[in-house]
Amino acid sequence: MVMGRTRRWISGFCSLIFILCQFVDYAAALRPIREKLTSSSSSSSTIFTSGSSFLIDEPILRRSDDNFGPYSARNITGTYKGEWKLFDSDSGSSRYFRFGKTRGISIFELVSTPGKIRGVHYVQGSVSLHDIIEEKKELAPVRMRVEGVYIWPYRQLRLVVTSETDAESGQEEYFSSNPYHLLGAFSSQVLSESSNDKSQWRKSLVREMEKHCRVEIAAQLSLASPTSRNGVRDRYRLEGIMESPSINEDGDCFSTISLNATSVNIELYYNKAVNYTLMVTFISFLQVLLLIRQMEHSSTQSGAAKVSIVMIGQQAIMDAYLCLLHLTAGILVESLFNAFATAAFFKFVVFSIFEMRYLLAIWKANRPLNAGESWESLRQELSSLYSRFYGVLLGGILIMYEFRSILRYVLLLMYSFWIPQIVSNVLRDTRKPLHPHYIIGMTITRLAVPLYLFGCPENFMRIEVDKTWCICLGAFVGVQAAVLLLQHYLGSRCFIPRKILPEKYSYYRKLDNCSSQSADCVICMASIDTTQQPIDHMLTPCEHLFHTGCLQRWMDVKMECPTCRRPLPPA
Repeated sequence: MVMGRTRRWISGFCSLIFILCQFVDYAAALRPIREKLTSSSSSSSTIFTSGSSFLIDEPILRRSDDNFGPYSARNITGTYKGEWKLFDSDSGSSRYFRFGKTRGISIFELVSTPGKIRGVHYVQGSVSLHDIIEEKKELAPVRMRVEGVYIWPYRQLRLVVTSETDAESGQEEYFSSNPYHLLGAFSSQVLSESSNDKSQWRKSLVREMEKHCRVEIAAQLSLASPTSRNGVRDRYRLEGIMESPSINEDGDCFSTISLNATSVNIELYYNKAVNYTLMVTFISFLQVLLLIRQMEHSSTQSGAAKVSIVMIGQQAIMDAYLCLLHLTAGILVESLFNAFATAAFFKFVVFSIFEMRYLLAIWKANRPLNAGESWESLRQELSSLYSRFYGVLLGGILIMYEFRSILRYVLLLMYSFWIPQIVSNVLRDTRKPLHPHYIIGMTITRLAVPLYLFGCPENFMRIEVDKTWCICLGAFVGVQAAVLLLQHYLGSRCFIPRKILPEKYSYYRKLDNCSSQSADCVICMASIDTTQQPIDHMLTPCEHLFHTGCLQRWMDVKMECPTCRRPLPPA
């Protein structure tokens, strides 16, 4: 019996020795990174052991550490956003990159899977370094594929840069379901200011660097402090260094970089995206109400003819683009499809039902009536109208794709949608074509989406804030709306000098005593007192007399004389 216990004890001891040897051999196979101690290191002492190439933090070895014990396995899969910084601000030298800045934004996207050895997880992902400058020109983010191991008993992460062709399916599956990664990639493709040539050049530069350098990352992970934790899932903080020793022992390929990042709270990111879609849905609902109010304001043929068809068509095209963008984002991120599809549906309703219906009403009001016109000619004209609209819609997509490097200036051009109405008011001298509520409401609601994307520092699309552009856009659209309101209350040509204005017919001209004038208004069938001020009555070019209020209300419906049906000039 004693011999049996001894044999079992010896067998267990040998097994333990075998497992420890395997663990040490696996750790020793990792590429070592040179010790880099700085005066700004944390209070916990870091020991670099030459035998196993581990970064070991002394407090970790204590069994009383409840936050991250030596036997607690954690899944570190996720996105980490933080900052990179040069260790020595004076050494920005590099054979591949020129660090015009000493710090910038860093983004880690990691996928962790348990390995065969207990305590070691296999890690794949990518590292993106932003704000790197080459010859005083800011480049798009430098993105490198990485793989390595995460030794969770000691909270140590060791990564090396690998070729992009070595990516495995697990990483791609994570990227295809991560809204932070996908929507960031979507916004960078749609709103990027870098060209394809520069992107290809940057990839070739990274491949060339991989041939001559061993880019290595050593980092330590810890749980974020409870005050910075939002949501249910644990959030981690990553701190480490990136070094690039040359394969030929020619020195470092670029200066040593310190890295720190905090995991992105995906639940909070989901909430931001959902709140954004709710905002777009609410704005679309308000735009429907404003369009109904404007259609009631210009319900007559004369009122609809005063509205610029180019202005309504431009707004319809903008809503069509927003519908396509939200639908594409919903297809791209399956987990957010319902939210983005709802926003896309409401934008579809705005442009395809209400704005297209209003566009058709304006076209009919501006089209002269021909008694002998056939249905075939009418159908051809209507087909031509829709062909021009959808042709401009598709052509605008191609133009924005080709000139996406200056997309923000293209957006400024798109947001000049009030200018066609201002020009139409001046040329035709129309009176009050748009309701003031429609002008103010549409100005505010159409500014909401671009100001959120380019003005909110915590926008979910990960677009860099540009306050100058937001101020320019708001001022540009605000000036257009202010001019329209001035035209509404002071006249269509109130801001144009009288010297350059063409002669305008005066409905308040003096009566010709020699001509026989009827003393009755045929609109209200009441008598007209010609002895009163000339402003109380209006005289048409065809010498017919009416009350001022009566004729103005009539002209809001039809621009023709109530008596002889001759066309009337603008009042």
